[in-house]
Amino acid sequence: MSSANQTQQASTPVQARESLGARLLKLPHWLLALILPLIVLLTWQVVTTTGIVAPWSLPTPAAVVAAAGELLEGGELGKHVGISTQRVLLGFFFGSLLGLLFGALVGLSRLADALLGLSIGALRAVPSLAWVPLLILWMKMGEDSKVTLVIIGAFFPVFTTVALALRHVDRQLIEAARAFGLNGLKLLRTVQLPAVVPSVFSGLRLALAQAWLFLVAAELLGASMGLGYLLTDSQNNGRIDRLILTIILLAVFGKITDALLSVAERWAINRWT
Repeated sequence: MSSANQTQQASTPVQARESLGARLLKLPHWLLALILPLIVLLTWQVVTTTGIVAPWSLPTPAAVVAAAGELLEGGELGKHVGISTQRVLLGFFFGSLLGLLFGALVGLSRLADALLGLSIGALRAVPSLAWVPLLILWMKMGEDSKVTLVIIGAFFPVFTTVALALRHVDRQLIEAARAFGLNGLKLLRTVQLPAVVPSVFSGLRLALAQAWLFLVAAELLGASMGLGYLLTDSQNNGRIDRLILTIILLAVFGKITDALLSVAERWAINRWT
């Protein structure tokens, strides 16, 4: 009897934990997603207001909000966000388009794979910052060099995922489609494209993340406007409140653009698969 009671008592915390997890899972997804940011915000508030962390090292959340208000009042924040978003979207569009075209070419043609695969793979290994001095020499420090760097960043994830996905489409499925007279573009549209849609969007989402990463690299080294420039300017002037604000903005806008792409992904999967 004693053993049975002990077993029951030992299982009670496990059951309680399971029931708590089950209750949490019933909450809306967006509410669950806010739990960690709220914990971080609360911890940040506590360690800064109690003096555990010095203000010069980590300002309070209120100080960061005040810095945002200051930049908004002067009209600077909107300009920085606007130009960075424009650079990302342009670079992402053209980089993804080129990645789709070359990825499809290499994935569908063994000759193209033999001619291009090795060279593109080698270029993919070049770090983002290595391109910056070359692009500045070729295109100076204008918009072209920054957008081109973002294009480079967005190109490789799309190229890699599309090429690999097309190369690994079920051969039996392709042969069956050819037996029904499907070839060329018709085969691509009706069989191969639906098979690779999830992989294509995985590549696009990786490309979007890379686009933001390469944007910051471009703006850190050669810009007078943009979020990357704001990072450098804040560091040079000792404005850690603006520095943290910029990091938060990069995270927020990166997530917003990724969420918009995920909506397109769901539509495409429903449409093609």
